[in-house]
Amino acid sequence: TTVSKALKDYPDVSPKTKQRVREYVKSVNFKPNSHAAFLRTRETKLVGIIVPSLSHYFFNNIINGLIEDAQKQGFMVIILCSHESYETEVIHIQNLLHQNVDGIFLSLAQNTNDFSHLNNVIERNTTLILFDKISKIVDCSKVVIDDRDAAFRATEHLIKNGRKRIAHFRGNLMPQNSIDRFLGYKDALKKYDIPFDKNLVISCEKADELSGINAVQKIIDEKIDIDGVFAITDLTAIGAMQHFKKKQYKIPEDIAIVGFSNWLVSGYTTPSLTTIDQPGKLIGKEVMELFIKENTARKKKAPIIHQTISVPAPLIERESS
Repeated sequence: TTVSKALKDYPDVSPKTKQRVREYVKSVNFKPNSHAAFLRTRETKLVGIIVPSLSHYFFNNIINGLIEDAQKQGFMVIILCSHESYETEVIHIQNLLHQNVDGIFLSLAQNTNDFSHLNNVIERNTTLILFDKISKIVDCSKVVIDDRDAAFRATEHLIKNGRKRIAHFRGNLMPQNSIDRFLGYKDALKKYDIPFDKNLVISCEKADELSGINAVQKIIDEKIDIDGVFAITDLTAIGAMQHFKKKQYKIPEDIAIVGFSNWLVSGYTTPSLTTIDQPGKLIGKEVMELFIKENTARKKKAPIIHQTISVPAPLIERESS
């Protein structure tokens, strides 16, 4: 007991004893037994985060913010990637539960529309926090931006710059952020008395560069008249911008473009891309803060109150609009 207290820096152990213990621990390269600790405390000091992509600047920032605060709290982070696959997401959730992690943090894959694997996490009494791509029907805490308001401001920006035929390159019908960005786009049109035209809404399944290229080609092939684009992500916007330029359209003179995310390269494209800034690092920190609150309440057997935290997402005006 004294050794355990010395290693945890309890005040009722003398400095001399603590020093002796630490020196011996160092000399024999002692490491605490995590399995034994779990049996005693029901904590593994492990949390898992699942993101749809590891190549995305936004998700990298979330991971960095999360790890920074997790380390301060003594937690190790397991990082997994679903590659936008529901099936992979389910497998990752199962594996994290087998590891008895204390918390699971998830941004949903594009095609996730069955949430039984998430309900299983909740039934196991493991803390679940959704971020970015969420579902409103899952009973857990969430960290998001106000996608509807941000999309409204992005579309409004195009309208205020004289654009009347604004296309929306949207994501899948799920998850929630794709829905909210579409609704924000419609809200802006309605406010400024611009008729909604379903032909100007093009679905981009993967919301990547190729999706943007294909959406532009559809616009050209079907001779759809547009003077602006609000895209679901920066990658989609960048793909669209490059293909418009290839087809001899001038940006922003002929077509103004706004993206979403403020991805690393957005400020370095030609022209630079106007976009909504998603503060990934702040989102990661908010996720960890919510987890610590819920984990502390769970240990004290206190009521757990789920929260939805909305972080600010400013419009960054650049040359593309």
